[in-house]
Amino acid sequence: MPRGKRISRLLLALTLTAAVAPVGWAAESRFGERDTGPGVAAAEAAPLEDLTVTTTQVASGLRRPTAIASPDDATGRLFITEKAGTVRVYHPDTGLAAEPLLDLTGRVNANDNERGLLGIAPAPDFEESQLLYVAYTRRSDDAVTLARVDVREGGVEELLTQEHAQYSNHNGGHLAFGPDGYLYWSIGDGGGSGDPFDSGQRLDTLLGKILRLDVGPGCRAGSGSSCVPADNPFVDRPGARPEIWAYGLRNPWRFSLDEADGSLWIGDVGQGSWEEVDHLAADEGGANLGWSCMEGPEVLNADQCDPDADYTGPVFSYPSSVAGCSVIGGPVYRGEEFAEPAGGTYLATDYCSSTVWGIRPGPDGYANAEIGEFPTQVTSFGEDENGELYVVNDLPGGLHRVSFGTR
Repeated sequence: MPRGKRISRLLLALTLTAAVAPVGWAAESRFGERDTGPGVAAAEAAPLEDLTVTTTQVASGLRRPTAIASPDDATGRLFITEKAGTVRVYHPDTGLAAEPLLDLTGRVNANDNERGLLGIAPAPDFEESQLLYVAYTRRSDDAVTLARVDVREGGVEELLTQEHAQYSNHNGGHLAFGPDGYLYWSIGDGGGSGDPFDSGQRLDTLLGKILRLDVGPGCRAGSGSSCVPADNPFVDRPGARPEIWAYGLRNPWRFSLDEADGSLWIGDVGQGSWEEVDHLAADEGGANLGWSCMEGPEVLNADQCDPDADYTGPVFSYPSSVAGCSVIGGPVYRGEEFAEPAGGTYLATDYCSSTVWGIRPGPDGYANAEIGEFPTQVTSFGEDENGELYVVNDLPGGLHRVSFGTR
């Protein structure tokens, strides 16, 4: 499919020249949003405006759940992280197990609202290796930390860290393996207001980035082992961190990789004006998503803008003050049970408003529609081994199965 539209360098330069203070464009103009882009939509899917979504609660008693993952080991289980540092297990037949699979509370700093155990990704060979990858804020120094856990032996091996002590917010923390077999990890810009460290546009820090790492069997020998894929975009750039896959992000709390085409969907939480969803093709490593020059479709800070930069704008954005407070990015639905109405549809929701949007790429641009509401304070989406969707909500701490229909 055609590639997405980039933000025009000329338009950006003219805007900065004319502006006394940072200015933006009206929402109707969708400045910087892409006309079309990567994605594989199911031909049989119902028209987006006819699609509906509902949920059914299947478990309760979770304590501030933050992420969901399936081990894909034919057991039907889901692993659910809790903010304090525990990993719980849910099975559709037996419910939520009383005892946690893992207890990492001794390693995790869960003080403040956004710190804690934030992400989980079972190794693609989990059935054999019994290895989990987790992301958390470290108790000893607040660093955002990627670690590998051997479920059988209980050993924890820290692989990569990024200092994050000055502010407690914008940790990112999502983990997912892509169809390419590599592990992706999102890290926020370091917190505070307006990107005080200028992290979004810097390539010498992991803050404000999505990373791409090789943690496969060939890179597991030895302590602290992980490898940088040779085709990462900045491996040969002096001074740049080679782990970086995409940059210019504020707080990419949740992202997903579409198993059909390897494209990357990112929900990036906004400063206070715009929430945004970004979409990158599998070969768009190195994309600059604009923060903190841009927030959503508008210029936020002219001092952070480079007229020569090639910014990639969002495919969907909405005003924070009108439609919510924090976007929660989801997956593209690729399950079988609801393939007819929902196949190829990307989902996003908002922590405050609970509105659910369906988004689809097409030859004439990205279509979006409000398709329902979720329970209050959803923090994350997850998929079971069949591609069926679940969400967890922060308070009161429930697990909910997602269903689709038509109007």
